Amino acid sequence: MTAPTKPQRPAADSPSGSVSGTSSGRPLGEDLHSPVIDWFAENARDLPWRRPEAGAWGVMVSEFMLQQTPVSRVLPVYEQWLERWPRPADLAKEAPGEAVRAWGRLGYPRRALRLHGAAVAITERHGGDVPADHAQLLALPGIGEYTAAAVASFAHGQRHPVLDTNVRRVFARAVTGVQYPPNATTAAERKLARALLPEDERTAARWAAASMELGALVCTAKSESCHRCPIAAQCAWRLAGKPEHDGPPRRGQTYAGTDRQVRGRLLAVLREAHGAVPQAALDRVWHEPVQRARALDGLVADGLVEPLEGGSYRLPLT
Repeated sequence: MTAPTKPQRPAADSPSGSVSGTSSGRPLGEDLHSPVIDWFAENARDLPWRRPEAGAWGVMVSEFMLQQTPVSRVLPVYEQWLERWPRPADLAKEAPGEAVRAWGRLGYPRRALRLHGAAVAITERHGGDVPADHAQLLALPGIGEYTAAAVASFAHGQRHPVLDTNVRRVFARAVTGVQYPPNATTAAERKLARALLPEDERTAARWAAASMELGALVCTAKSESCHRCPIAAQCAWRLAGKPEHDGPPRRGQTYAGTDRQVRGRLLAVLREAHGAVPQAALDRVWHEPVQRARALDGLVADGLVEPLEGGSYRLPLT
């Protein structure tokens, strides 16, 4: 048996940012695009935000909700959200606290406030229609590079690198030859993502969705399924013998006993109430007073909770 060939890595000093990994010198992306896109055509999940009727607003809502949250938890909240607020202007008319209430137990509730802020800006600046222009998307409050690129790509079929955790893992393994990407997105990853983009706009948008789905369903963090992967034969990590991760320790997501858990319990009480909640009702949700006070102060500082005279609290009205 011949030894596995050493995976070729992107040239760091390449002025064009091209990635060569074939004997013919063609960009490696050309060998990846068709297999991944064809696999996506056969295996993509039927998700409501991928349907034409979702529109740009549906795509935007899904992108906010899916950050650090699995699809199974997002689906019911997404459907209720779009039924209640089918357009940005519908949400913009509501108090921001209603967005926090409808967010339910998705976690990271500041995303609800950011989505509400984006809806207000879309209504005021763009006549209630989610803009198609990437720069205008990026200028909306609460929208960073990833969300702007995702909405422009998935809703409007534009050519942008869309780098979420799943895509970064696929690129790390298939192209760079390592098990996991860095903890935070690097300039080298962004350069690689741009180099791998197909030139054709529609194909690039399809590639963005397909590579993300591949990472979500096949090239997963805990149990990759190489036998089902359409690019296993080209995968640099597999060809190198799947070397173990040797970078900084990967961050875990603990929850039990953390301030996040306390914040969640406090918010649950406030979401259930349609008015002011006395301090005593909040005190009952967590036994440790110092941590409870710290969590409540954090919620107030983040704009998720509004303190009132007399020591009571409510979800924000403004």
